[in-house]
Amino acid sequence: MTPAKPKPVLAGVFRCSAEQASALKREAEAQRYLTASIDLPSQVTPATLFEGFASALRFPEWFGANWDALADCLTDLSWLDESGYLITLRGYGRAFPAGSADAETLQGVLEDACAYWQDEGTPFGVLVEDGPAALAELPIR
Repeated sequence: MTPAKPKPVLAGVFRCSAEQASALKREAEAQRYLTASIDLPSQVTPATLFEGFASALRFPEWFGANWDALADCLTDLSWLDESGYLITLRGYGRAFPAGSADAETLQGVLEDACAYWQDEGTPFGVLVEDGPAALAELPIR
């Protein structure tokens, strides 16, 4: 019988401060995880959002630049082959107006990716600097 994979300490989408994100990035880098930061423009569109993820995570050329393709790439990442992943989104509050459908879709895609990687036993976290109150706060470490 194969032993169960341990669950990663950090798995999920969390709201945090810039200081918390910086500290976790240093910790993730010390563990040799891939860390990626995405600076969101003040008027984000799906196209600029997809471009930000594609650039930060070095998506392959076949990336289709749509929500389904983003979900597919975030649950594959075979071209990176890392032991863990930490993505930081900056500027979320200025990029998405309250109640934005794109923000809700993005949150769903990110939560699904986190759940996928948690099931795989691979650390995968998304930090949303100064994100909306609807996101869980980063657990105190």
